[in-house]
Amino acid sequence: MSAQQTFLRDAMRRLNMTRDGFSKRIGVRRRALDTWLLPEDSSEYRTMPSIVKKFVSEIIGREILMTEYTQSAHESLAEKIGISGKPHLLSVDQLTRDSLEELFHVSDIMQPIARRQKISRVLEGAVLGNLFFEASTRTRVSFGAAFCRLGGSVCDTTGFTFSSMVKGESIYDTSRVMSGYVDALVIRHPEKGSVAEFSRATNIPVINGGDGPGEHPSQAILDLYSMSREFSRLGKLIDGAHIAMVGDLRYGRTVHSLIKLLANYRRLKFTLISPPSLEMPIYILDSVTKHGHVIQQSTSLTDLKQVDVVYATRIQKERFADEAIEGYTPEFQINQALINTYCDKHTIIMHPLPRDSRAGANDLSTDLNNDPRLAIFRQTDNGIPVRMAIFAVLMGVDKQVAHSMRDAKWNVPSHIGPDDAYFDALLD
Repeated sequence: MSAQQTFLRDAMRRLNMTRDGFSKRIGVRRRALDTWLLPEDSSEYRTMPSIVKKFVSEIIGREILMTEYTQSAHESLAEKIGISGKPHLLSVDQLTRDSLEELFHVSDIMQPIARRQKISRVLEGAVLGNLFFEASTRTRVSFGAAFCRLGGSVCDTTGFTFSSMVKGESIYDTSRVMSGYVDALVIRHPEKGSVAEFSRATNIPVINGGDGPGEHPSQAILDLYSMSREFSRLGKLIDGAHIAMVGDLRYGRTVHSLIKLLANYRRLKFTLISPPSLEMPIYILDSVTKHGHVIQQSTSLTDLKQVDVVYATRIQKERFADEAIEGYTPEFQINQALINTYCDKHTIIMHPLPRDSRAGANDLSTDLNNDPRLAIFRQTDNGIPVRMAIFAVLMGVDKQVAHSMRDAKWNVPSHIGPDDAYFDALLD
């Protein structure tokens, strides 16, 4: 992302304005603002006049700019989101709306590196320990890639079979020993609360990569970041949005974390669609309703009418013992016909992945793959800048990144996938 895009997106977030509102506030046509927000290699990209940048800076105000760029009189972001003075990310409960916006700003700065346009080595010499005691592809690889993109290196452990814990070693001992080898830990474990136990044995950064049915904070952060970017493209705000969450809401840790993060926004309506046996836990519903949001629970996909976001999640079969899954029929699949019937052309379709792509699976159908409303690959791509931002903040190098960048030397495709289009392209 160019410096111009970063500046304008950050200004709109700080002022909590849509593109329409922002263009009116600064006295320019919406079309002009759209061209300033395009990637630099777009044929329609235009450079913003310097007088406009000066005016926007004046609108934002000196105090807000001081909060972002001056650290001497303020807590660092790592101090704001840490736990007991330690640089850990264990739960979305550590984040406020303000700290989320700061983290999103750092993520925006990371975009040129994530898109292979720039290189930074601010974590050169640092080593990440990826301890995954449960299956993972996206989370494990994206955390590793994010660390490497900042110049660090990665050591992986996957599964209990390849860990000394199979010999009876305690979580405390494993954490303390690994902390002597590496500079940060990302941990996935099947037991809720286990990552917090790892964090108590060390002072190096520990990031929760998923603790059983508990939480998955980095996934929720990248989901919200993706949602924010999609809404910005459509000229919408998250405040006042109608969001549907569909599928396994009982065991799906991604929806548990995401709905708690969204509770930091204002006037939201949630439609929660699941079989009765897979409803969202009451304690999470209570934490959301106390913020004044509206929650509607349903067992029918016909209640997807007039939603801004459909967030689907697969059934978490690995969380079940001998429990029967009632009401989860093939009619529960989200497919092209369903979306066309109940959703409009601007509905955003999201999924944390993996999805079950087999024929007849009760998940997000592959017949949506060419639908521009499907945001799942833009969502996964955003995992790299967001996780880079998390590492940079927790390891204290977030202010060094912008000044450390240099051009990438290898050939980079204009689109990662053969069917990808510019995310920031102008709407018809």
